[in-house]
Amino acid sequence: MKKKRIVFKVGNGVLTESNKIAKERMLNLVSLIAEVRRFHEVILVTSGAVAAGHTALKLDRKMQIGKKVLASVGQPLLMSSYKRNFDIYDVEISQILLTEDDFDSRKRTEIFQQIINTTLENNILPIINENDISSTPDQVFGDNDQLSAHVAHYTNADVLVILSDIDGYYDSNPHENPDANMLKVVSSISDEALKAQHSPNNEFATGGIVTKLKAAKYLMDNGREMFLCSGYEILRRLKIFCSAICTKKGRSLAQKPNRTTSNR
Repeated sequence: MKKKRIVFKVGNGVLTESNKIAKERMLNLVSLIAEVRRFHEVILVTSGAVAAGHTALKLDRKMQIGKKVLASVGQPLLMSSYKRNFDIYDVEISQILLTEDDFDSRKRTEIFQQIINTTLENNILPIINENDISSTPDQVFGDNDQLSAHVAHYTNADVLVILSDIDGYYDSNPHENPDANMLKVVSSISDEALKAQHSPNNEFATGGIVTKLKAAKYLMDNGREMFLCSGYEILRRLKIFCSAICTKKGRSLAQKPNRTTSNR
């Protein structure tokens, strides 16, 4: 079986609980990635630095300098947590901090691509986050959904898997409409949906369904695919989860246009 290249993105809604890192969920995430890495190449895009920093320092994250300080405190705490968990599975990790500018410069993008390829060739897991610390507002995506979409595209990944507190894309808001239906396969996204108000479900989150749709649209426009599903209870459904990711069976799949996908 030919190895696939899979980008996982995990958000604050999954990684944090009660304003701190959710240790059990992180361990479950690490278990999932360790299992998938047995057969495929994996890149992880993670949120959580600001939330981790807030556990040590109670600054106002809504203030720009406060968010930067929290990120500077939290990034090493977040990576230490990942290190402890991945050590259980003898997985070596690397840290990569990016901004939107890194994808606007061909030279910088090529350096990033070389770093990714070299880490994967040496069986190291790249862990990517947005550089909130030294960047200016016009240099950042502002959410890791769109960052992960760019990472997936520029690393030539087969699929982006977003593990979220949102379990899929519905034809209406499931919190307001109990009869809302999940759209299992999506090949187009309306401008109205892309312009809707952002609605993060977590105090430290910056996204919501809108940023995920923007990420999906970007990938579809570039001939790539995205898989959106719940990041909760990963361990309990590990085998099913791995099969769904690697065979594209599951929750909401944003696929490139003009191609059919069967739901088996």
